[in-house]
Amino acid sequence: MPETGSTAPASTTSTVPTTRPGAPYRTETTTPAGSPNTHAPFPEAHRHPQSTHNQHRFGNNMASNNNANTTAAGKALGEVVVEVRGVTKQYKMQGKDGETVTALRCINLADDIEKSFPPIRRGEFVMIRGPSGGGKTTLLNMIGTIDCPTEGCVKLMGTEVNSESDDNFLSDLRLKHIGFVFQTFNLIPTMSALENVELPMALLGELDEKQRKSRAKQLLGLVGLRNRVHHLPSELSGGEQQRVTIARSLANNPAVLLLDEPTGDLDTATTIEVMDLLLNINNLAGTTMVMVTHNPDVECYADRILYVSDGEFAQQATNACPVPLVLSEYEAYLKRVENQATVHVVEGTTAAAKTPPDE
Repeated sequence: MPETGSTAPASTTSTVPTTRPGAPYRTETTTPAGSPNTHAPFPEAHRHPQSTHNQHRFGNNMASNNNANTTAAGKALGEVVVEVRGVTKQYKMQGKDGETVTALRCINLADDIEKSFPPIRRGEFVMIRGPSGGGKTTLLNMIGTIDCPTEGCVKLMGTEVNSESDDNFLSDLRLKHIGFVFQTFNLIPTMSALENVELPMALLGELDEKQRKSRAKQLLGLVGLRNRVHHLPSELSGGEQQRVTIARSLANNPAVLLLDEPTGDLDTATTIEVMDLLLNINNLAGTTMVMVTHNPDVECYADRILYVSDGEFAQQATNACPVPLVLSEYEAYLKRVENQATVHVVEGTTAAAKTPPDE
């Protein structure tokens, strides 16, 4: 039996369990105009027993109480830190004279634009999901000023970034206001954990060596690596390396932390540890987080989830009560999925073997 309020399987022959611990309920998908959606459907997800999930169409306020300064769970948010206005990104195809491919199509996150979802505010935890090639990482690169839009602009703390923005200006903006966490860690192999965390502070040049070391140790303690400060990346596990990356991303006290598949290379237990850490940092320090992920099961950590498909926003959902995954329950769920998938394959193979050949 599905949980109260959850979505039943699409058919009685579905092999997907009706309960997905921690993943929020998938709401109806609509286009900006509110007409039936033409995008491919997103994988089914189901409501966490401790949370509810709200449906939001384009142009509606993200919070259930219609207060843009709070999340659906009632968490107070600060000023707007990320605004996206009419962003389109096109790339020229090599060897194709004049041909382009469009990665993003008129993306908006703004309060004053019709058919737009709200901007990202200080203290919010936002996830971006969607199929491969749908534009998730391109959007994250636009927000992080790694790339500039072909049309439109991104505003970071009110500062506009567009196709005319200077590279030196963008580099300075990233160093001062944005932290990055990648799937592949990108730690410098010849530097210790402490030195890797110190590096952004040294580049910024606002702290002396003693202050940098003190802050680096404090951040490594925050992520649970107080006893690993002098270890090289090769001497750390994958989860520990990702913790160093998170500490490094916080070095200059960024306004926004951008995370591109931060748990993509981690096992189940380590994924939960890293997500718990990110949720704690978001709640305790109020650090704004924007995270790209393929994993629907970690949606329960976010205040808001934006779904991108074919370079456009297809859907938004909000968590009324963000909650962490419980390892034992999540492992049991994954085991059920594996077992049912195996049974389904075996039954399909058996049925195919019994089918007489066409005459």
